[in-house]
Amino acid sequence: MNSSSIYILVFVQLWLLSLPCRESVCIPSERETLLKFKNNLNDPSNRLWSWNHNNTNCCHWYGVLCHNVTSHLLQLHLNTTFSAAFYDGYYHFDEEAYEKSQFGGEISPCLADLKHLNHLNLSGNYFLGAGMAIPSFLGTMTSLTHLDLSLTGFMGKIPSQIGNLSNLVYLDLGGYSVEPMLAENVEWVSSMWKLEYLHLSYANLSKAFHWLHTLQSLPSLTHLDLSGCTLPHYNEPSLLNFSSLQTLHLSFTSFSPAISFVPKWIFKLKKLVSLQLWGNEIQGPIPGGIRNLTLLQNLDLSGNSFSSSIPDCLYGLHRLKFLNLRDNHLHGTISDALGNLTSLVELDLSGNQLEGNIPTSVGNLCNLRDIDFSNLKLNQQVNELLEILAPCISHGLTRLAVQSSRLSGHLTDHIGAFKNIDTGNPFESLGSLCKLSSLYIGGNLFQTVVKEDDLANLTSLMEIHASGNNFTLKVGPNWLPNFQLFHLDVRSWQLGPSFPSWIKSQNKLEYLDMSNAGIIDSIPTQMWEALPQVLYLNLSHNHIHGESGTTLKNPISIPVIDLSSNHLCGKLPYLSSDVSQLDLSSNSFSESMNDFLCNDQDEPMQLQFLNLASNNLSGEIPDCWMNWTFLVNVNLQSNHFVGNLPQSMGSLAELQSLQIRNNTLSGIFPTSLKKNNQLISLDLGENNLSGCIPTWVGEKLLKVKILRLRSNSFAGHIPNEICQMSHLQVLDLAENNLSGNIPSCFCNLSAMTLKNQSTDPSIYSEAQYVGSSYSSIYSMVSVLLWLKGRGDEYRNILGLVTSIDLSSNKLLGEIPRKITNLNGLNFLNLSHNQLIGHIPQGIGNMGSLQSIDFSRNQLSGEIPPTISKLSFLSMLDVSYNHLKGKIPTGTQLQTFDASSFIGNNLCGLPLPINCSSNGKTHSYEGSDGHGVNWFFVSATIGFVVGFWIVIAPLLICRSWRYAYFHFLDHVWFKLQSFRSGSITV
Repeated sequence: MNSSSIYILVFVQLWLLSLPCRESVCIPSERETLLKFKNNLNDPSNRLWSWNHNNTNCCHWYGVLCHNVTSHLLQLHLNTTFSAAFYDGYYHFDEEAYEKSQFGGEISPCLADLKHLNHLNLSGNYFLGAGMAIPSFLGTMTSLTHLDLSLTGFMGKIPSQIGNLSNLVYLDLGGYSVEPMLAENVEWVSSMWKLEYLHLSYANLSKAFHWLHTLQSLPSLTHLDLSGCTLPHYNEPSLLNFSSLQTLHLSFTSFSPAISFVPKWIFKLKKLVSLQLWGNEIQGPIPGGIRNLTLLQNLDLSGNSFSSSIPDCLYGLHRLKFLNLRDNHLHGTISDALGNLTSLVELDLSGNQLEGNIPTSVGNLCNLRDIDFSNLKLNQQVNELLEILAPCISHGLTRLAVQSSRLSGHLTDHIGAFKNIDTGNPFESLGSLCKLSSLYIGGNLFQTVVKEDDLANLTSLMEIHASGNNFTLKVGPNWLPNFQLFHLDVRSWQLGPSFPSWIKSQNKLEYLDMSNAGIIDSIPTQMWEALPQVLYLNLSHNHIHGESGTTLKNPISIPVIDLSSNHLCGKLPYLSSDVSQLDLSSNSFSESMNDFLCNDQDEPMQLQFLNLASNNLSGEIPDCWMNWTFLVNVNLQSNHFVGNLPQSMGSLAELQSLQIRNNTLSGIFPTSLKKNNQLISLDLGENNLSGCIPTWVGEKLLKVKILRLRSNSFAGHIPNEICQMSHLQVLDLAENNLSGNIPSCFCNLSAMTLKNQSTDPSIYSEAQYVGSSYSSIYSMVSVLLWLKGRGDEYRNILGLVTSIDLSSNKLLGEIPRKITNLNGLNFLNLSHNQLIGHIPQGIGNMGSLQSIDFSRNQLSGEIPPTISKLSFLSMLDVSYNHLKGKIPTGTQLQTFDASSFIGNNLCGLPLPINCSSNGKTHSYEGSDGHGVNWFFVSATIGFVVGFWIVIAPLLICRSWRYAYFHFLDHVWFKLQSFRSGSITV
C-alpha cells in the first residue's frame, strides 16, 4: 500500500469520526422478519411487548442489537436465565415465574432471512424446543459466530447441517439428562476452524467413535464441555494435539463400557486452567499425572471414589484457586504442604476419611474465602482450628463449614486475633470472623452456654447451621441480634422454656428449625406476622401447647411446616393453597376433619405430604378429597376414624402412600382405592374391615411394595391375583379370618427373589414438582412390621425388607412347594393356621431367610435336612405340629431354644431327648406344653396314693386314730417344755 492510499484511508476515518452520532434505524425487511418470528412464539410474560408495528425502530426492541452504522440486525438475545429476578428472598426460587417467563412455540424458518445475524441466543427456553429436533435450517445462517441453544428442550439427532456454520466461535447445545440429544458422529464439527467454545453436555455420543480425534483437530478450541455425555469405548490416543484447550469439563460422563480411571490423555493438556471430573465414580489413587497441569486454577474431583491419601504432587499446583475433593474416600492426614497453595480462594475436603489435625500452614492461605472441612475425623479443639485461621484468613472468610467433624468446644486460651476464652464457647472464638456470612458447625461435640456477647461481632451472618450439638442459649428478654438471618437451624439447642421472642426480629428468615429445643410455651401470635418470608418451619418435638384457633395462624400459609410431637389441641387449622408439606402428628387435635378438608378454596390445594397420625381425630373421613389432587403421602393412622374410606379418595391420582392403620374403620375393602394405581404402600391394618380381599387389588395396584391388612376381619380366600404384584416386598395379612389354600403362585412375587431384590435401603414416595425451595419431593415411607415376634417401625431399611406374614388365620392345605423359589425372602410367618403336609424339602434354597414361624399348625413328617443350610436364620419356630424324627444338625439349629421344637415327636438337640438307635422318638412338650407331661402325671398319682395310704386307716380304725392324736399331743407337750426352758435360761 503506497503512502497516498494511507493518507486517503486516514482522511476517511477522521471524517467518519467527525460525523455526529446517529441513531440506528432498523431495516424494514428485517423488522418484518422479526414480527414473523414473533408470531410463531408463545410469550406468556409479554417480554416482547415492544415488538409491534407502532414501534418502527426494531433496533430498540427487546433483545435486539443492530450495527450502529449499517443498521443491520446483528444480535438476538432472547435467552431466559436463572437471574436474581426469580428469587424471592435469599433462597426461594420462583419456579412458576421462571417458567412463565420462558418463550414457547417454535423457531420460524424466516429467521434465516437475517443474513447479517452473527449472535443468536435462545437458551433457557425449554418450551421452545421441547420434544422437537434442532431445526436444520439453522445450518444456512452462515454469518453466525455465536449460537446458544442450551436448555431449550431439543431432543433427537443433532443435524449435521450445523457443520456449515464455519464462522462459529461459540456453540452451546447443552441439554438435559432426561432427554439427551444424539450425535452419531461429530465430524460436522471439523469444519469449524474458528470454534473456541463447544458445549455438548448430556449428548449421547456413544456412536461417535472418533470424537476425540475430531475435536483435537480444532486449532482454536479453548473450552470443551462434555459433562453428562455418554461416550464410546475408551481408547487411549497415540497422538494428541489439543494445542489451545484451557477448560475441560468431563463431569458425570459415562463411557460404554464404563471405565474407573482418569484418561491419561488429559494429563498431556499442558495449557489447562480448569478441569472438572466430578461424579464419575473414578477409583484408586489420585493420579500422579496431575502434576503436569501446572497452570490449573480450578480442579474439581468431587463425587468420585478416589481412595488414596492426597498426593504430594497436588500440593505443587501453586496457581490453584478452587480445589474441590469432597465426597471421595481419601484417607490419611492433611499434609503441611497444603500451605503451599497460597492462591486458594475455595477449599473443600469434606466427606472423606481424612483424620488428624488441620495443619498450621493453612494459616498461610490468606486468600481463602470458603472453607469446608465437614464430615472429617478431625478430633480437634475448635480453638486450634480458629487459631490457625487468625493471622490472615479470619478477616476475609465468608463461609466456614465444619459439620460433623468431631470438633469439640472445650477451649483453651488463644493468641493472635482471638481473645482469651475460658468458657468453652466456640462462638466466642468466631467473634473475629466479621465477614462470615455462612456458618456450618452442626453435628460436633460442642457443649456450652451461648450468650449475647458471643454473637455481637457476627454482624454479617446470614446462615447458621448448628444443629446436633448441646448448646444452651441464654439471652435477655429484650435481646435483638446484630445480624439478619435467612437460614437458622438450631435443632436440639436449649432455647426454652419460653418461646424465644428475639426470633421476631429476623424478618428475612426463610428457613427456621427450632425442633427439640425445650420450648414449653405457646406460639406468640405476633410471630406469624413478624416472619412473613418463612418457607420452612420446624418446631417439632417441643412442648408447645394451646388451641389451634389462638396459637396457629389461620390459615397456615408456610409451604413446609412441621409441628409434630407437641401438645397442640382443638380443631385442625385451615390451610392456604401454598402449603405443600404439613406434619401435625403426635398432638392432641380432636373432632372431625370436615372443616379442615372441605373448606372452600379459590385455588387448588398444593399439599403433597399430609401427616395427621396419633391425634384424637374422630368421625368419618370426609368425602372432600377431590380438592387435594396433588397429595402423594397421607398418614391418618392412630386416630378414631369410623366408617369406610370415601369415594373421593379415588381422585388422588398421585397418591403413593396411604396409612390408616389403628383406627375403627368398618365395611368392606375400600372400593375407592381401585383408582389409586400409583400406590406403593397401603396400610389398612388394625381396623374392623371385613368381607373378601377383592381380586382387583392384584390387578390395579401393581406398583404396591407394602400391603398391610393385618388385624381386620377379612374372610374368604387369598386371591391369586395378588401374585401379579411383582413389586410386592411386604405382604402382611395376619390376624384375619382368611381360609382356603396359600396360593401356589406366590413364587411369582419377583421382588422377593435375589435377582429382583431392591438394593435401595429406603422406600420413598415422590412428588412430581417442588412446592418451594425447601420442599422435598421425597418422603420416606415407614410401616409397623411384626418380625421375629416383635413389632417395630421400619423406615431407614424398609427397602431391604421382604416379608410374608399369613399368621393367625384359618388357612388350609399344604405349604406350596414353589414358595421356596423366593430366595430373597427374609421373613416367613405361617403360624396359627391349619396347614397340613410336610415342610417343603426345598426350604434350604431360601438362603435369605432370617426368620421362620410354622408353629401351631398340623404339619407332619420330618424337618428337611436342607434347613441347616440357612446360614442367616436367627429365629425358627416349628412348635406344636406333628413333626417327627431327628432335628437336623447345623450351625444354628442347635442354638435355638428348645421351645422352638416342643409339641412334636422330635428328638435331638436342643431338645433334651436323645434319638434312640431303633429310630423311635418321644414327644417333648417343655414346661408350657399342651401335650401330656408324664412327670407331673406320675407325681400327682404318687401324691394321691401316699395321701390315702396314711389317711384311710385313721378314718377306718378308731384305735389307730386315738393313738395317732395321742402321739401328736405328746410331741407338742415336749416342744412347749423345751421352749419354756430356753426362755428361763
